[in-house]
Amino acid sequence: MPTTRAPNPTGGGWRAIIGSSSIMSLALLGDALIYAVLPAYAEDFGLTLPWVGVMLSANRFIRVFAYGAIARLSHALGARNMCIGAAVVATLTTALYGVAQGPALMLVARILWGLTYASLVLATLSYAVEYREKAGTRVGVSQAIQRLGPILALFGGAWLVGQLGPNHAFVVLAVPTAFAILIAFSLPKTTISKAPRTKSTSLARPKPIDILFFLQGYGVDGVFAVSITLIFAREASLSEAVMSGSALLAMRHLGEAIAAPLFGWIADRVGARKIFVAAAILTMIGFVFVALGFTVFGALVMLLFRGALASLGPAVIAQSLTEDEDVVGPLARMQAWRDLGAACGPLATGFLLTLVSAELQHGAVAVALAGGLIFWMLAPPK
Repeated sequence: MPTTRAPNPTGGGWRAIIGSSSIMSLALLGDALIYAVLPAYAEDFGLTLPWVGVMLSANRFIRVFAYGAIARLSHALGARNMCIGAAVVATLTTALYGVAQGPALMLVARILWGLTYASLVLATLSYAVEYREKAGTRVGVSQAIQRLGPILALFGGAWLVGQLGPNHAFVVLAVPTAFAILIAFSLPKTTISKAPRTKSTSLARPKPIDILFFLQGYGVDGVFAVSITLIFAREASLSEAVMSGSALLAMRHLGEAIAAPLFGWIADRVGARKIFVAAAILTMIGFVFVALGFTVFGALVMLLFRGALASLGPAVIAQSLTEDEDVVGPLARMQAWRDLGAACGPLATGFLLTLVSAELQHGAVAVALAGGLIFWMLAPPK
């Protein structure tokens, strides 16, 4: 059994968790809105629809291969310095969305954002799992704070775009994003940890839990996100379908804000592994309901328990390691495989929709998740 320790006084405890999570929340304002705006206003940004697909997946592909290097850089510079740099770049990329015309500058912005997100996600996780016995609660609260920015962007972004136009809206959003820089400088200074003795890449041979997160990314960010509007469009107008699909996509962030801290708290009391299994099963059941035609109910179940996995996955990893083992590297690997699934999912789903129905694809994801969960449960513990 891994030993536990008191929180490191140099880490800042909850102050560091709340501060770093607030930085991520503000940094996500522009990214959340770009997913809703870019497909409908491609011409305003000088893009064609094929380029829109590239822009919305470029940030994920770049961070898949960057997590390993960023994890090593985090060891060298420390989480606070990584947050300061990421907050500056996040402000820059949000403003670039507003002034970019054509694919070149927009692609630069999306690549920079991918590196920024990878830096912030590892920084927030490293603060949250510092005290590993309570990792579930700490990661859950961190995830809830991070979701506030995307929720505000999705619900208020349409109004802002309607008032100012899509380009000017992002320039305005860069202003609140810039407050992340001030928060970053207020983070407690931490001692720089030693780098792990072995250098592992973020796409090293996946462990069973990495496969589960790949399937989750593929299913939720791919099959579901791409096809949900098309499912609604069969029985409603396109505008109504877009509104319904956007509402459910916003529920993804709201579900994570509610479920992550709740299930993280429960996991700290009964064991992260047990609750992780339950949440994975219920996520799979959500896909089954969508496959059977119960779209709204299935989507709500899926998104709620997918939000639970956001805190449970890092907690399972943190609690499986001893105190002298590096935790940033394993977390980077898990995030890389999840992002690989989230990057491959949209590309594969769009092609497969010409061959098979969205419901059948949801059913296939449910079967794959069941197989991945059994594989993980049967794998010998470390």
